[in-house]
Amino acid sequence: MDSSLLSSPFALLLTTLVVIGILKVVTVLHHMFFYWKNKSLPYLPDSLSSFIMGWKVFLGRISFVDYSQYTYNYYPDAKYVGMMDITTPNVLLRDPELIKGVMVKDFEYFPDHRSFVDESVEPLFGRNTFFLRGDRWKEMRNTLSPSFTASKMKFMFDLISECSHDFVNYLVDHPEICHTIDTKEAFRRYTNDVIATAAFGISVNSMKDQNNEFYIRGVEASKVFSGPLAIIKFTFIRTCPRFSKSIGMTLFPSATYKFFKKIVGETIRAREEQDIVRPDMIHLLMQALDKEGANVHKMTLDDIVSQAFSFFFAGFDTTSTLMSFVAHELAINRDIQDRLREEVQQHLAEGNGKISYESLSKMSYMDMVISETLRKHPPVIFLDRLCVKRYELPPSKPGCKNVIVEPNDVLLFPVYALHHDPKYFPNPDKFDPERFSEENKDNILPYTYLPFGHGPRKCIGNRFVLMEAKILIAHLLQKFTLKATERTVNPIVYDKEFPLQPVGGFWIGLEKRET
Repeated sequence: MDSSLLSSPFALLLTTLVVIGILKVVTVLHHMFFYWKNKSLPYLPDSLSSFIMGWKVFLGRISFVDYSQYTYNYYPDAKYVGMMDITTPNVLLRDPELIKGVMVKDFEYFPDHRSFVDESVEPLFGRNTFFLRGDRWKEMRNTLSPSFTASKMKFMFDLISECSHDFVNYLVDHPEICHTIDTKEAFRRYTNDVIATAAFGISVNSMKDQNNEFYIRGVEASKVFSGPLAIIKFTFIRTCPRFSKSIGMTLFPSATYKFFKKIVGETIRAREEQDIVRPDMIHLLMQALDKEGANVHKMTLDDIVSQAFSFFFAGFDTTSTLMSFVAHELAINRDIQDRLREEVQQHLAEGNGKISYESLSKMSYMDMVISETLRKHPPVIFLDRLCVKRYELPPSKPGCKNVIVEPNDVLLFPVYALHHDPKYFPNPDKFDPERFSEENKDNILPYTYLPFGHGPRKCIGNRFVLMEAKILIAHLLQKFTLKATERTVNPIVYDKEFPLQPVGGFWIGLEKRET
């Protein structure tokens, strides 16, 4: 080889870049493997285990539940554990008092969620209230919160109840589909119709019109985290946002964004032209669109589209999953189903055959059943908070030192693992609504039950979700007996995909009751 080539400026530049690259990789690996070791606290071994386990989740080798239990139980006596999310330090909190401190008492240190997507790459998801930070989050939450007050829930009750009646009546009129029914697929049609009318003012019947575009777009959107390829795509967008933007890669199909922008635009235009006022989320966002003020982030149409889509995305899949788990547990626990039906029938008798907003709110056993379902099958496996100011944690174990959490470190709350810790919930795999009875619910240690989070960042739509689920379950029990079939999975084995669902799907039978 020509020695002059080796000494050329190009060769020197190439050698320099290779050396810099190697040093960068070594620095990153050193950071990953020794960050928590240098802070003298319990951490997942070499941090490599958490990295490998994370990729096993992404590739569908293990479930999110397996990963949650692995990380939570690795140090059963520790108050918290150090781990790494690629290069980001994470702290898994196991102690309820520390969880309370981060979520509520010391909220100023942890006011935000970590951001998974850059809004410049994925505007439909990046402007989601869940991911907004600082003043923008406060302003958007203050704008949206009035949508979920008791008075607004009462207004929306009739809209949701009508959707529920349409859904149940369709099942009554089509007994051939009830022998063995996939409740997740069916309940998604109900949640689709509820969101269409409650948020957009659009009347849809997805049981009759099986291929309406509103439903089809919802199914498309729900696949964004389903399967290894989708997870790898999400990870790529998260870690390489600029490159993703340059090649036009987004989480959701462009047709989904165009559809929701068109729907929101038409809804706003119709309300303005016809002077229509409905006390719902779109109306509050429209008011914010016209609001002026030096300290207010100027609302745009894209902001409204993003919030409306976020409401749809969260309700479409999460609520249908909750109802599917409720139906499953009622089908395999007939004594619980019978007792709940008795409560429903009692209120029907008192209401001349109708369920009102007031009667639904008085169904205490219904509340117990829903609460126990959320404990056993929570809608999220982990919750998180992002540190914005240096924060000192007490020693994780006797003999350990205090640990400083740095800005941009992430704190994780292991929701599923806490809900299944026998120290807090004895015999956690048993479905037992009595845990939430008036006599027993005060025995639940605060901050061990976190289906919707706690503190200022608690899910603002939880009241809507609960009402939507209760209405349908009440109407179903009025007309049908829920039964296990040969396709009903019992005991449940969780699928390795997100969100939480059983292998083989949600299958039960619906037997028409004689009235």
